[in-house]
Amino acid sequence: MKVAKRIKAIRGKVDTAKEYLLEDAVKLLKESSKVKFNESLDCAIRLGVDPRHADQMIRGTVSLPHGTGKKVTVLVIAKGSLAEEALKAGAEYAGFEEYIEKIKGGWSEIDVIVATPDVMGEVGKLGKVLGPKGLMPNPKSGTVTQDVVKAVKEVKAGKIEFRVEKAGIIHTSLGKLNFSTEQLVENTRAFLLTIIKMKPSSAKGQYVKSVFLSSTMGPGLRITKEEQSLSLK
Repeated sequence: MKVAKRIKAIRGKVDTAKEYLLEDAVKLLKESSKVKFNESLDCAIRLGVDPRHADQMIRGTVSLPHGTGKKVTVLVIAKGSLAEEALKAGAEYAGFEEYIEKIKGGWSEIDVIVATPDVMGEVGKLGKVLGPKGLMPNPKSGTVTQDVVKAVKEVKAGKIEFRVEKAGIIHTSLGKLNFSTEQLVENTRAFLLTIIKMKPSSAKGQYVKSVFLSSTMGPGLRITKEEQSLSLK
């Protein structure tokens, strides 16, 4: 099978068996990016947890210091004046019945849904539609709240949600490769620190088993264990 020139060039620079310092990994991924679009910096963390146990389900949010670099389209499901406040705060869409009906009809041109507690009875009925798409509002992620203005501003500023998968892995994007190396390092450390602080008392043995950084079309680079302690500084 013929190997593309771009892949050959990347393989010449990268040692996938090596462990990299965080800053070195980010620099290498930026240097290795040869595609015609702005790639994301992606992170995969393998944790020593069993998500089948409720007390080991790692789920939460983190506000990245420099945002994600992505345009986030927000829908706020709320009634009356709260819908108006959400639009003024920057939400692309806000309202109640019309958006419930649009979602039932298959509309999903949004990245995040924020809802007020009083409408969750109706929003909950959309679980089969929103759940698989990761769009269901949840109090733990701050997307079920009466303070819709704060929620919208946080999402727009770079607040991301994460959740451990069945295999004990968390995947997320931490910015774009056109960010500076320092910005991407700070975003990554903020994310790692959040994960480390969430270690459940019931988790036995090694908690963070591995951390990999990659670009959208690039290789995965293993980050050194020393970087875990650096995240706490």
